[in-house]
Amino acid sequence: MTLQVGSLPSASAPLLTTANINGLRLPNRMVVAPMTRISASPDGQATDAMVRYYERFAKGGFGLIVTEGIYTDQAYSQGYANQPGLSDVEQARAWRPVVQAIQAAGGRVVAQLMHAGALSQANRFRDHTVGPSAIRPKGKQMALYRGDGEYPVPREMTEAEITEAIGGFSRAALLAMEVAGFDGVEIHGANGYLLDQFFTDYTNARNDGWGGAIAQRLRITTEVIRAVRQVLGAAVPVGVRISQGKVNDFFHKWQEAEQGAADVFRVLAESSVDYIHITEFEAWRPAFADGGASLVQLARIHAPDVTIIANGSLHAAEQATAALADGADLIALGRGALSNPDWPLRLQAGQPLAEFNPALLSPLGDIKPEEQRG
Repeated sequence: MTLQVGSLPSASAPLLTTANINGLRLPNRMVVAPMTRISASPDGQATDAMVRYYERFAKGGFGLIVTEGIYTDQAYSQGYANQPGLSDVEQARAWRPVVQAIQAAGGRVVAQLMHAGALSQANRFRDHTVGPSAIRPKGKQMALYRGDGEYPVPREMTEAEITEAIGGFSRAALLAMEVAGFDGVEIHGANGYLLDQFFTDYTNARNDGWGGAIAQRLRITTEVIRAVRQVLGAAVPVGVRISQGKVNDFFHKWQEAEQGAADVFRVLAESSVDYIHITEFEAWRPAFADGGASLVQLARIHAPDVTIIANGSLHAAEQATAALADGADLIALGRGALSNPDWPLRLQAGQPLAEFNPALLSPLGDIKPEEQRG
């Protein structure tokens, strides 16, 4: 079975129009979503396999690539064995061939900066985890990324550790731009990792300035945005990723529903981010009540002047185009990009799309040999 891309130009042409994020010109509105691939060296340096893997997407016509989550410090941020880092100059230099290959092929690339917090499954710098509160995460560690068993109970972070974690994001952002040569950075505030742990009601039981109502729980994310913007200046594209679901709690919904979403997107719109990257399992579905607005639609209403990237099962061109009509400016593909690294070129040519092959992420989520061929 194949997924049809629809006819051009009337149905899908909007996907192939140019876009701009704070001066970063994109040839189309198609984005490769961040996907954990655990294929760096044991000391967190990008590898030749990663060069070839990322280059394929740029050669395949994607206008923007968001990297997998990159850990930001040499304390508590690393989440997975063989996860790439941006915690020192050597790691930043190792990213240069990846970035240069993407740019030489006509693509643009932003570094997604991530702190795993309580969801860390492997950290060569520490033997325990931290989080907003000493609450064991839901679910089991992911075998896909060499995890096994329950997550440990994290230690509650001190004020000093919160400050240091924020500083890790800003230092990594500076390395990403000045040493590695990325086109921008994305702050990972989604999917259950540290910033999302502070944001989530049941993982944040704090009664200080880092807890409370939904907008206040977003404080650490806005502090990271502020710190990153301070070191990078106004001209560098900076985005943030946000979600309801998590890698360990897939169908979580914000208890505050549409009013909470209004608060969240208002706060993010008032920050200095250039884009908000929204990920849902199926991006077109109502975010809360049946028949209600999707999270993309709510973001457009409450953050009207911010670029919106939509992610979530949008690999069929008709659904991707509909998401643009709902208010998204760009469309990010995960599984669709893995199975069709030339998705935009196929769309332009009216060619069918291949189905996602689960073997690409089995038995581990590392980069497979067939994903390194031009």
